[in-house]
Amino acid sequence: MSDIFRAALWMTGAIVSFTSMAITGRVVSVELDTFEIMMFRSLTGIVVVLIVGSVAGTLRQVNRQQFGLHVTRNLAHFIGQNLWFFALPLIPLTQLFALEFTSPIWVIVLAPFLLGERLSPIGVLAATLGFLGVMIVTQPFQTEISLGTIAAACAAVSFAFTAIFTRRLTRTQSITCIMFWLTVMQAIFGIIGAGYDGDIAMPSGATLPWIILIGFAGLLAHFCLTKALSLAPASIVMPIDFIRLPVIAIVAAQIYGEVLDLWVFVGAVIIFGANYLNISFGQRPTRIAVTSK
Repeated sequence: MSDIFRAALWMTGAIVSFTSMAITGRVVSVELDTFEIMMFRSLTGIVVVLIVGSVAGTLRQVNRQQFGLHVTRNLAHFIGQNLWFFALPLIPLTQLFALEFTSPIWVIVLAPFLLGERLSPIGVLAATLGFLGVMIVTQPFQTEISLGTIAAACAAVSFAFTAIFTRRLTRTQSITCIMFWLTVMQAIFGIIGAGYDGDIAMPSGATLPWIILIGFAGLLAHFCLTKALSLAPASIVMPIDFIRLPVIAIVAAQIYGEVLDLWVFVGAVIIFGANYLNISFGQRPTRIAVTSK
């Protein structure tokens, strides 16, 4: 089994986890603001990382090497995730995911400069076709641009930087180390954001299980994403995430009654085709050595 195919399997786990997080995020957004959601999610994640790391004996891998890069990576992710949760209750899920999926376009453009990964014509074609599929599914130009739309678009840029910095970290850091600093730093950022006004809302008994689920789903999603990025270039891995759009479109139609029409399936076919192209012809990616600082 090639590393590219293994990365695709790990991304499948990330897709399921991110979809679960979107559903649970909508539930708790009625009661908690975005900073509070991020805080409780990260605190749950810390507990999980410590337990799993202790059982697996990998906590000793946690170190402060590349600490500045950890801070930069997690700050970019924190900004993006808060913008994502902010947009979550404001716009349809398909539109939110469609705008988020401009992130692979940014990854493909930025990866040659920040990672030393060569920009291949196949990668550009796959990302372009995937983005075209997203546009067919959502038809965003027929909807009014709202604050939620702007937030989702900005979140995509932050997620692109997150993916690129994660790829750099996987060159020298273990997944346990990356996940440890992810949860700790996100918790600190969340506490600062949630507590700046002196009022942090506590989840109710009905909301608490959903908060815990968000924590597990978010952590599992990032574990799968980090594992995928350790196996294959970011410009190969990230376009696979396009598959999440038709999945969330079907889920949104079933749970929230959001309209599901023929264009969703037309776009889904193009998205799957783009990812097949990217995986099939990305088996031998060319990389340029970059010194990590």
